This record gives sequence, C-alpha cells and structure tokens, in this order.
Amino acid sequence: FPSHDTNKAREIKQHLNSYPIYLTRKLDRAKDRLKDWARGTERIGLVASSNAIRLKPSGIFVKGEIDPTLWFLKGKSDIRSSHYLEDVATEFDVQGLEIDWVGVCWDTNFRIENGKWGTYNFSGSKWQTVHGLEKQKYIANSYRVLLTRGRQGVVIFVPEGDDSDPTRQKVFYDQTYQFLRNCGIEEI
Repeated sequence: FPSHDTNKAREIKQHLNSYPIYLTRKLDRAKDRLKDWARGTERIGLVASSNAIRLKPSGIFVKGEIDPTLWFLKGKSDIRSSHYLEDVATEFDVQGLEIDWVGVCWDTNFRIENGKWGTYNFSGSKWQTVHGLEKQKYIANSYRVLLTRGRQGVVIFVPEGDDSDPTRQKVFYDQTYQFLRNCGIEEI
C-alpha cells in the first residue's frame, strides 16, 4: 500500500478526535452504529456511488431511485426517509447536502490494487477498467463527495466479497479495506 498516503492519513486522523470515522465489513454493524449515534432530530443515512452496482447482494440498490426531498426531510417513521437505512442516496442525490451521521457503502469501482487506486465502471456483467483521466477523476471525486456528507461522523462499510462471484472477488474489497485500516480508521 502507498505508505506515504497511509502515514499522512493516520497523522491527520489522530487530530480528528471529535469526528468519529469507523470501518466495518458488516452492513448491520454500520447501521447499528448510525442508530446509536443519532440523538433527537439528528439525521442518519446510507450513501453509495451511483456505479456501486455490486453492492446489490448486500441489499444496497443504487439504481433504485429515491426522492431526495423525502429522503432528507421525512421523519423517522417514514420508510422513504434516510432514517430507515433502506434507501441509499448516491453522489447525485447528496451533492452539496449533508446529514449528521452517514454510512458510506464502498464498492469496487474505486479500489486499491497493488498499492494504487484503480477505477472501474460496471458494464453488462463485468467491471471494466476506466482509462480516461477525466473519468478516473470523476470516480475518485464521487467517493470524496460521499465521504464528506456526514457533519458529525462516518461509518464506512466495505463488503467481504464472494470468490464464487467474479464481480465480487474478496481481493477487490480486501485491499481497499486494509488500506483504510492502515490509514488509522478503527474497525467496529
């Protein structure tokens, strides 16, 4: 892994004592942490890249359209609200908006491979490498948007993967997960 990146990130993370950032392989743990954090009218929700197609086996459907107004504004008793942690918002839905506590669901369209970030687009039934610099920047930026939506804290969910599925191989997720751990993000 790029040690200069992880060392710098770990150093920065040490100064974020009042901003919790956690990492998990279990979506239920991420949801539980978000629910535990929220007090009163504080808002919680799940976000994912619009091309995070292979999160579907985890129950995260990025192609299921949400109504951002309902997602952001409806209360805890409305199943269309972010509080229910059922509907996931994409970078398009949350651009320029924030909630108190956010769960970022990470797919393999942006992943660490042999110490470097790789960018992919899911097309048909497989991941295809993104070569154009502008498209690569776009994918990286979509994760920046997602990671900066939480006002008070973030839980990052990285699935374990499944080697029987060539689109969800464990190695696709493991290297990214380990990179984030090396950055000093604590596991829950």
